[in-house]
Amino acid sequence: MAVYRRIELTSFSGTSGDVTLVRFVDRKIIDATNIQELGDELFSLVEKEGRKLLVLNFTSVEFLSSAALNKLIILEKKVKAHSGKMRLCQLRPEIYEVFAITRLNQLFDIKGTEGEALTGL
Repeated sequence: MAVYRRIELTSFSGTSGDVTLVRFVDRKIIDATNIQELGDELFSLVEKEGRKLLVLNFTSVEFLSSAALNKLIILEKKVKAHSGKMRLCQLRPEIYEVFAITRLNQLFDIKGTEGEALTGL
């Protein structure tokens, strides 16, 4: 099993299969090196480990750069290419506002709570 430095994982049995809950280690996702590493870790979940149902919990994230948003967009495409589903949850209002301004809230399935995000997966 892979070792992850930027994310913490918890697995659940959902109604559609195994669900992977991802929590971020970093509070501020702004450093280019860390974002690259974060992207590699998230992509590995889908491409190498075959995880298709992902819930990304942003509880600990205080700031997210546009480069990190780009990684999330790529991850969403990878999940869909593998016939999976991805949901985001627990976004702080200021981070949700970035998603709304950029209209990424229409691309991503964003739920208020972790429980809501896990429901039905």
